[in-house]
Amino acid sequence: MNPGDFRRLALALPGVSESSHMRHPDFRVGKRVFATLGYPNDEWAMVKLTPEQQALVVTTQPEIFAPVKGAWGIRGSTNVNLGVADETSVSNALRLAWTLAGTVRPNKPRA
Repeated sequence: MNPGDFRRLALALPGVSESSHMRHPDFRVGKRVFATLGYPNDEWAMVKLTPEQQALVVTTQPEIFAPVKGAWGIRGSTNVNLGVADETSVSNALRLAWTLAGTVRPNKPRA
């Protein structure tokens, strides 16, 4: 898989637009980013999963998926190794991330 394949799969999801976040192409549903390309370098992408979803994909496909380093990774941000990824695995991960990003979350009460 290459960045163009990842982009094609992300943009095939309903309501998705491409923008830029921290100098990386990103994919959004509404205003929420659910995936990016080029992090940590051009051979990688990232999808935002729940920590539980991340644990599942990392455990079952460690050659494709790895937690992003630091706090973002602890929260579920997951790197995708495009050089070894297959279309089905990436498509499934993108759909999970897209679904999470499109889910309406209640506002946190303000103190």
